[in-house]
Amino acid sequence: MTKAASIDIASVSKIYGKTTAVDSISLKIPAGSYCCLLGPSGCGKTSTLRMIAGHESISVGDIRLGPTVVNDLPPAKRGTAMMFQSYALFPHLDLIDNVAFSLTMAGMTKNERRAKALDMLTLMQMEAYADRRPAQLSGGQQQRVALARALITDPEALLLDEPLSALDPFLKVRMRAELKKLQKSLGITFVHVTHSQEEAMALADLIVVMSDGRIEQAAPPREIFERPATAFVARFMGDHNVISGRSAGGADGLAQLSIPGASTFAAMGTASADNQPLDIAVRTDRVRLGGPVTKGLGFTGIVSNIEYRGATVKITCDGAGISDFTAIISDKAFFATTVSVGDAVPLNWDAGDAIVLGRLDA
Repeated sequence: MTKAASIDIASVSKIYGKTTAVDSISLKIPAGSYCCLLGPSGCGKTSTLRMIAGHESISVGDIRLGPTVVNDLPPAKRGTAMMFQSYALFPHLDLIDNVAFSLTMAGMTKNERRAKALDMLTLMQMEAYADRRPAQLSGGQQQRVALARALITDPEALLLDEPLSALDPFLKVRMRAELKKLQKSLGITFVHVTHSQEEAMALADLIVVMSDGRIEQAAPPREIFERPATAFVARFMGDHNVISGRSAGGADGLAQLSIPGASTFAAMGTASADNQPLDIAVRTDRVRLGGPVTKGLGFTGIVSNIEYRGATVKITCDGAGISDFTAIISDKAFFATTVSVGDAVPLNWDAGDAIVLGRLDA
């Protein structure tokens, strides 16, 4: 395989008429890394991927693959390959000819391209199906063929547009393990668009969380999980509760947040100017039920919902100025209590499990 390419996106925007799909984003993706562009529908992640691929023009800014600015290069000249969400296999061709199609267009001889296509199918453990057509394959098998076709050009970066979205949940888990293994064995750069937080956490070296055409946070999975940069990231990833209010000063490394008519809360971080809007995040899996409520680090809530999840139980509570506050506790801890919907329960956490969140416009 060829070497991996770093990708440098510098102040890139994509504008459709009066709509800005991607708003002046900058991002460096290291060579040989697995990067997931993550966010809800319409956040700009697919437009960003298509600009890297050359399937969308760049309105403003530059994209570099390695040392080369690729803005004006056609897709075939960029050193990238793209695997589309639909797989886009040719129904009338067998797998060999599907995989070898780009080599046919490049003028490679029939024997050479068929030999290389069979090598790629062998890499994907699909050589036994070489003479079949796509309609005779399962979804997971079609995905492997689409991967083989993308990789046959020896790209420096592979671009994947929601490649697992058409698969059933069990197959998704299996195929993401295969994708990670494949990326590590090939050593090339993968850029993978997804709206699944679980998928991004499982696959990525670098997660880029996007919203409204902008990057909210770009960081390794553990940092995204433990230290979300903004309220959007904390809410979207789902592992933190967000409490919004106004700054009420701070001391000893703790900022104070005040909610009118409710409690004052403490969180690790620097307080903004008094009475300015402030968001803090509290880890859902660090919230404890029961015991005395610690000032600034807890409140008494009314249980609004309980979801049993096997090893854990999700308990949702409402309090004064706070709604849908979540605690994730072990099934053992839950069944040792008698908590029911409608009960008033004390909720507590440690100072280290609450952090001050930044703001994208700051």
